[in-house]
Amino acid sequence: MARNPERRSALLDAAIDVLADEGARGLTFRAVDARAGVPAGTASNYFSDRDDLLTQAGARIHVRMSPAPEQVDTVTRPAPGRELVAELMKWLVRRTAEERTGYLALLELRLEATRRPALRAELDRAVREELDRNIRFHMDAGLPGDADTVLLLYLAMTGLLLERLTLPGVLAGRELDRVVDLVVERIVPAG
Repeated sequence: MARNPERRSALLDAAIDVLADEGARGLTFRAVDARAGVPAGTASNYFSDRDDLLTQAGARIHVRMSPAPEQVDTVTRPAPGRELVAELMKWLVRRTAEERTGYLALLELRLEATRRPALRAELDRAVREELDRNIRFHMDAGLPGDADTVLLLYLAMTGLLLERLTLPGVLAGRELDRVVDLVVERIVPAG
């Protein structure tokens, strides 16, 4: 296996782009090589097989989609409260639009994980870590609610983002910020 970390990252980013554009069925070594602009056969030097490529893309996608710490700091400057939670959820919706490719690829990976145990284990690990990190962040920031509040927000926002990405007509005519405000109002305790 080749050991150039920059090339491996570029190939994984190309795989994420292929997943978003063509779905899991379109994810081949040849498609990844073409998307990355590297010679044919390069991806096969970095990944033992398609399962390995999918699993490593599952690990990479969370790194790619995580906001920079300075972005989080900027967003969390207001005083903790229900309004800040609503702003954080609206920020998540905006980030989804900005990183649409990553979120679509993650949906493809989640579907593939139902058939691939190694990928399922990687996504379980990564998503659980992210959820735990969000719970710690919420509690450390003094935001209203508890761990269950964050879990319910996670589940509600996951559904909202799924609709927005896959069937945008379902929410057509609804102001998305107002929908997010309703979610927060119903889940997050006042004060």
